Amino acid sequence: MKKLLLFFILISESLFSQEQPFNCDYNAYLFQYNDVYAIDLASGNSYTVATDVTSGNINAAAYNPADGFIWGSLSTPAKSIVRIGKDFKTTTFYIDELPTNNRYVGDVSASGVYYLKPGGKTYYSVDVNPESDNYGKYIASHNLDFSINVHDWAFNAVDGYLYTVEKSSNKLYRINAETGLVKNLGVVPVLSGLNYTYGAVYFDVSGRFYVSANQTGTIYVIQSVQDLDGTNNMESNLFAFGPSSASNDGARCPTAPVPQEDCTNGIDDDGDGLVDCEDPSCSGYAACPVIDINSTSGSNEGGLESNNRLAMQISKRNFNRTKTGYKFNKLTAKKLVKTSKYGKSSTAKGNSTLSLSDFIPLGVLSEDDALEASPTDLIGITNAVDIYSVDYQKNNQTVASILLLETEDGVYEHTKYICDRLLGAEIISVSTIEIKEQSFIKTLIRNTEGALEFVLSLSAKSVNGDANFEVESHWTLDKYENNVGFYNFQIWSNSLDDLLVLGEEVLNLLDAQKPIVAYNNSTPPTVFIRKGKYRNGKLDLQIVNTNQTEAVNFDGGVRTTETKSVENVSSSIDLNGNYITSIEVDAGNLFDIGFRIGDGIATPDDLFLSDGPWGYDDAATGTEVLSYNVQENDEAFSDNTYAVERNISIEAEIDDYVAVYRALTPKFNPIDLMEYNTFNFTAKGTGSLIIRLVKESITSWGQQYKATVDLSDDFQNFSISFEDFKNLNGDSIDTSDVTSVVFTMLAENGVVETKSLNLKQVSFSNEEQLLSVKDLNRQNELTAYPNPFKNSTVIKLESASTNVNIQVYDMLGRTVDTRVITTNGNEAVYQSPNLSRGIYKFKLIDSNKKVYSGTFMKE
Repeated sequence: MKKLLLFFILISESLFSQEQPFNCDYNAYLFQYNDVYAIDLASGNSYTVATDVTSGNINAAAYNPADGFIWGSLSTPAKSIVRIGKDFKTTTFYIDELPTNNRYVGDVSASGVYYLKPGGKTYYSVDVNPESDNYGKYIASHNLDFSINVHDWAFNAVDGYLYTVEKSSNKLYRINAETGLVKNLGVVPVLSGLNYTYGAVYFDVSGRFYVSANQTGTIYVIQSVQDLDGTNNMESNLFAFGPSSASNDGARCPTAPVPQEDCTNGIDDDGDGLVDCEDPSCSGYAACPVIDINSTSGSNEGGLESNNRLAMQISKRNFNRTKTGYKFNKLTAKKLVKTSKYGKSSTAKGNSTLSLSDFIPLGVLSEDDALEASPTDLIGITNAVDIYSVDYQKNNQTVASILLLETEDGVYEHTKYICDRLLGAEIISVSTIEIKEQSFIKTLIRNTEGALEFVLSLSAKSVNGDANFEVESHWTLDKYENNVGFYNFQIWSNSLDDLLVLGEEVLNLLDAQKPIVAYNNSTPPTVFIRKGKYRNGKLDLQIVNTNQTEAVNFDGGVRTTETKSVENVSSSIDLNGNYITSIEVDAGNLFDIGFRIGDGIATPDDLFLSDGPWGYDDAATGTEVLSYNVQENDEAFSDNTYAVERNISIEAEIDDYVAVYRALTPKFNPIDLMEYNTFNFTAKGTGSLIIRLVKESITSWGQQYKATVDLSDDFQNFSISFEDFKNLNGDSIDTSDVTSVVFTMLAENGVVETKSLNLKQVSFSNEEQLLSVKDLNRQNELTAYPNPFKNSTVIKLESASTNVNIQVYDMLGRTVDTRVITTNGNEAVYQSPNLSRGIYKFKLIDSNKKVYSGTFMKE
């Protein structure tokens, strides 16, 4: 046996000189089989730092304060332990007194004693202090007071005791490693009711105990465990969302600090890019809500594709919902009932075909109701041939949803995490979740309404002559098999625990219909875009770089307008190894862009951004659109405007109406325009043009607010005060929830007419001095002659005045001239200051402070 020990030491001796200690760095290290991941506990993000570091699997991983190395227990060779350096070179030690296998619990004391435990009460100690004469040798076996079902333990540097959390009971234990005395400190409040395996636990210098759940990857923290006596209050909290794992163990220097977020100071204290209540570690602290109390978005609003068809077909779907005032009604939605046939194969039920409802979990969340919410208006405009969705209700809130879409020729082309980030949502974290011993990608998203949603996507395809299912789950859509049909599941919940339950049950229901024989899943991206926005030609992105890469490639396809073809663009983005990078990409004017960032090694990140779309409504029976085109803006907008980008032209034959609409966001979400007061555009065309500002809060199309202008054959500048948008009752508009602008032309004579509209430079602005039509009607109208004029015009006053103040506005409401004019009795001569040709309005105040208004035209 001594020869065997010498052999194991000698085979690694050549590597010994290359090993480097970790020397108490801030990372936590997760060992899974024989791969190693670095975890930032503050954010939960992880990345692979080494693979296949040993021939056997590593467990019971532990940081050794006595030498700065990480130690672990090996499955092969049997009865061996391993020392691991920061360069991931290894030295193996054979310890004959150790049990052959199942040594999965371990940590090293400050004095360099490695305590290893398999199942049961017995544990073992090995001397790993390089200053000791017994270095690398067995010390003794010990017994705990009683058997506990634990999967990792760690030393607290503050008091020198071991701590661990038991599976199922969720009790926190303090252990005297030398005597085996175990003290029950009580159930960890944040873990109460859970049934996870806690296979990786860590300490920081202050005695905070971090506990990671294998199945979900959720990291929990227990504060100041050295102060607990089993009777006093235990403070515990969610901390971060890390990677799920199996056959794993964690190691971390116990005297290294972990950055903590101050939840009240408006600063990103821990460097994860999240401020105060945005940070999961603030869940339930200060004024921050507990992370899973919010209602999630419903499935009836989901399913928009991330490809170029968004331009017309999807926008028409959303416009039709707006025009008809469609809203999903929970009160009238069908409530699903779990029957005796639930979870049984269709063949057993006598059916030859599968129904999408066969794959919908019921009763597993203890929900109050499961409501059918299928967005069937996606069929025909997406690649889905059948759709079924369910919203799960608790206490009248939507707490989870499943959107199931059947496709025949490839995977469904939308996922929540691809599209929603550039529509006001953001990714808090992306990692993995363990379901049925398979690793799936999970994403935590803060949606556009501010609620948090845990998201999982997977797809199932038939294999083996339609006898079985194979499940695929990938971050990027190009990883899925082409030209085959899929059942596509998008699952989201306000609780990660519920997401796990729903994911497990979906796989159970798939397996009940056709046994699942294989899984093909990918890893999440290590570099991803947390959030972004597009405004006035600029694309602002925040990039999270979990693996400290120096640069990523940016490759995309851009369309400048809805009717243009895709142009390819590419560039390189320098990250300089920083965890968070905020960049501004000069994207120019665009309608949509699909792009990918990646380092060419790990999984890349794909995104799709669409501006609010232009579209036309030709639903009237006698309407035929002869031409329709969307062009780029040809002039820049001023900084104080809300630009409605791109110009349109349309020509149509109608006997009723034709309309052009512009959504302010891709999904017709409402925009608060209260900081503006005018709507501006330049247009020419045929007849009258009705403009509606469509409010989300109004479901009756006839009650939407509108104004009307007369078009001519020449371009005119129009600037309409919000006060001039009226409903049927004559009320002015509140612009706090505008979803779209609709321009309508009517057949005025009841016969077929050809109507045309050219529309450009559409915007909202705030013109404090702009005169509304209401103001003009209320104030005295003055005349000018000549009108039109070339160089000067005489404004006739109602009474004599020594001087007047005049302010001149263009039709966009912009002030173009302000001056004082000395009068000649009751006449004021206005000299043109190089005004461009066009129509102008003016406001005039005489020396008696009386206000007048008028209009003149410059030739």
